[in-house]
Amino acid sequence: MPTSRSDLTDFTYFLAIAKHQSFRRAGLELGVSASALSHALRGLEARLGVRLLNRTARSVVLTAAGAELRDAITGPFDAIADAVELLNRYRDAPTGRIRLNVPVDAAGLLLAPVLPTFVERYPDVELDISVSNRMIDVIDGGYDAGVRYGGTVPEDMVAQRLSADVRWIVVGTPAYLERFGRPAHPDDLARHRCLRFRLGDESLYRWEFERGGEEVAISAPGTLTIDDSHLIVAVLRGDAGLMYGPEPLLRAGIEAGDLEEVLADWSGYGPGFHIYYSSRRQLPTGLRLLIELIRELRPLGL
Repeated sequence: MPTSRSDLTDFTYFLAIAKHQSFRRAGLELGVSASALSHALRGLEARLGVRLLNRTARSVVLTAAGAELRDAITGPFDAIADAVELLNRYRDAPTGRIRLNVPVDAAGLLLAPVLPTFVERYPDVELDISVSNRMIDVIDGGYDAGVRYGGTVPEDMVAQRLSADVRWIVVGTPAYLERFGRPAHPDDLARHRCLRFRLGDESLYRWEFERGGEEVAISAPGTLTIDDSHLIVAVLRGDAGLMYGPEPLLRAGIEAGDLEEVLADWSGYGPGFHIYYSSRRQLPTGLRLLIELIRELRPLGL
């Protein structure tokens, strides 16, 4: 049976659905509605005369025929995508669509300062940015790349540094510190109200300190646990407690006198932001250009 143009499009849809095992997530990757994907797959199955997917209200599972088709066409379709991406080097104005998953702090501190320049330089490259602190599988989620602090990047990914190492500090408002005192040693935090941060893997972030050869890591005491650093800052400014966070996020408040750093001689550095992506595919031109621009403008140093 000869392959039609519509078959090629539907094969692309099928591969995305097979990868995500979800019409909704495949639609997000492709920019197509879930209902349109479902209609296209029904048409493809009818033309091929075999069922490729078993659908239920909660899951999408490949049939044996679907798994065989996926394995047979994934390589050729990846090669075509890579070949098309390579043509971008010959364009006067690069094009394409890039999907990124980034944590809240990276969005505000790393991307926000460079995106206006990126849009001005590359108006035909579409960026779709999802901001979330949850640690997800970016490939399974249909993203071209993700950004995380170094040390949390999956080992099977290619990673590039985007910032210098980040200094982590403890701050409070002058009013809070006048009321509860200024800690002189990390152990003093046991008598303070600490605003705790929940990581994307659901664990609580330990406050880590170092001075000379001494290292201390504590589970900060407190009744407030939040997974968004900007919300913690808002609560912090209401004199509710102490915050442990990246210095670039808190610098403006310190310089304005609204916040005061404590335990300064105990502050330490953690790995900076890294961008990571699969090693199995050609690096999209738009992603390469974004990486180059961040490294050129260096909003967090490098």
